[in-house]
Amino acid sequence: MTTVTDPVIDRWYKDVENNLAFKIVAIDDNDDAIEVQYLNGEIGEYDSDSWYNSTIDYIETPEDWSAPYEVEDDDLGYSDFDEHRPNKEDLNFNDYLD
Repeated sequence: MTTVTDPVIDRWYKDVENNLAFKIVAIDDNDDAIEVQYLNGEIGEYDSDSWYNSTIDYIETPEDWSAPYEVEDDDLGYSDFDEHRPNKEDLNFNDYLD
């Protein structure tokens, strides 16, 4: 089985064959590099060939996603994520357009 999903920055994936969860942190098309940060904090890299010849699939954001960044829940400044999301009706995208 090979990967059919394209890499997207800030999206979480799992290398199924190697049982590794990671987040894409950068994509450099000029160097053909897809930089990832594994859940344990280590940085890795794929090129396009290795990406599409691996067994990589989307996953939901892990509960302990902040582990590689050494961020504690208290450091995030809030405890209820949904409470701090803006209401769609309150957003006026015309304010952000030039």
